[in-house]
Amino acid sequence: MNSPYITRSPSVTEIMVKVLAALIPAIAADVWFFGPAVLVTLALASVTALVLEAFMLRLRGRPVKPFLMDGSALLTAWLLGLSIPPMAPWWLIVTGTAFAIVIAKHLYGGLGSNPFNPAMVGYAVLIISFPVQMTQWLAPASIAQSHLDFSSILDYMFFHALPANTGLDALTSATPLDTLKTQLHLDKSMDAIMSLPIYGTIGGKWMAAAYLAGGLYLLQQKIVSWHVPVSFIGTIAILSGALHLVDPAHYASPLFQLASGATMIGAFFILTDPVTGPTTPKGKLLFASGAGFLTYVIRLHGGYPDGVAFAVLLMNICVPLIDAYTQPPVFGKKK
Repeated sequence: MNSPYITRSPSVTEIMVKVLAALIPAIAADVWFFGPAVLVTLALASVTALVLEAFMLRLRGRPVKPFLMDGSALLTAWLLGLSIPPMAPWWLIVTGTAFAIVIAKHLYGGLGSNPFNPAMVGYAVLIISFPVQMTQWLAPASIAQSHLDFSSILDYMFFHALPANTGLDALTSATPLDTLKTQLHLDKSMDAIMSLPIYGTIGGKWMAAAYLAGGLYLLQQKIVSWHVPVSFIGTIAILSGALHLVDPAHYASPLFQLASGATMIGAFFILTDPVTGPTTPKGKLLFASGAGFLTYVIRLHGGYPDGVAFAVLLMNICVPLIDAYTQPPVFGKKK
C-alpha cells in the first residue's frame, strides 16, 4: 500500500447521495410494475421533509443550508415513501413525514442524536393510526382490473376522486404477505395459497431484486458492511427454512420470505442506518439477527402482515446495551 496511509472519510452528503442512488433501481421497478403513483408519493414526501427540516433547523438556531443539503432528510422521505402505499392520500404522506422529521429526528437533537430510525417511526405511526389507508396497496399491472393516468392519480391522492365507473377495489389488492396470513387463518394450504393470481405476478420478486442490486452497490462502495444484511437475511432464511421443512403445508419457503415485504429494503437501507444501529461488528450481527427473528415472529403471529418496521424500532431500543457488551477491550487492558 502506497502513502498516504490516512485516507479521507466520505462526508455525510457523499454517503447520502450514494444511498439515494442505490434506491433508484427499486424506484424504477416500482414505476414499471405499479405505475407512476410512487413518484407523486416520493415528491410530496421530499418537499415535506425539506420544508420541515429547514423549519426545525431555524427553530433550533442551527445553520439551515449545510444541514439541509446533507441529504439525510431526503433519504428519510424516500424510505418512508417507498414503505407506504403509492396512492396514499396526500395528508397521510405529510403526516408520516412530519413525524419522522420533527418528532423522531429533531426533537431528539437532529442527525446523529436520534435513537430511533425516523422513517420507521413515521411508518409505525401511520400503520397504527390509519390501518385502512395503509393497506390499500396498488395491484400489480398484470392483475389490476383498471388503470389510472397521471392526472387521475393526482385527483385521487389530493381529492379522493376516482373516474366514473372505477372502484377502488379495481385498483388495489392485498400484499403477498397479507394474503398469505389471511389465507393461512382460513386453514388453506400453501399449495392452494400459492395458486392465487397475486402469486403469479413477478413484480414483488423484481422489487426485491432491485433492492438487492442497490444493496450490493452500497457494499461495493463500502457505505455499509456485510454484517447487518447477511445476519438479517440469514436469520429469516434459517427460521423460515426450518419451519418450512417441518411443515411445508403451513409455512412459506425461505425464498418467499426473502422476496416479500420489506426484507431487502430493511436489510440494506433501514437496518444499516449508522446512527440508530450498533457500532461494533459483533453488535451489528446481534442487532440484525434480533431484527430478523422479530420480523419473522411478527409475520407469523403479529397483527400486521410485515414486521420489519416494528422489529427495527424494538432493536433500536437495545442498541446502547448491545454496544456496551460488544465493545472490544482497550489495548493493554484485560477485559
